[in-house]
Amino acid sequence: MKTLINKEWHETHRMPQNPTLDQRIDWHLEHSKNCRCRKIPGKLSEEMKKRGIKF
Repeated sequence: MKTLINKEWHETHRMPQNPTLDQRIDWHLEHSKNCRCRKIPGKLSEEMKKRGIKF
């Protein structure tokens, strides 16, 4: 299976340095809409489920 990376999106949407949990969630939600290079990390996806965030 080929990894689908959106290089242009990654170049213009960097994860903030020392992101808060909310910033990480926001970045990964946008990432999942624009790029399919990787899944949302396990612990972060667990936190999103606890908060009722659909992804």
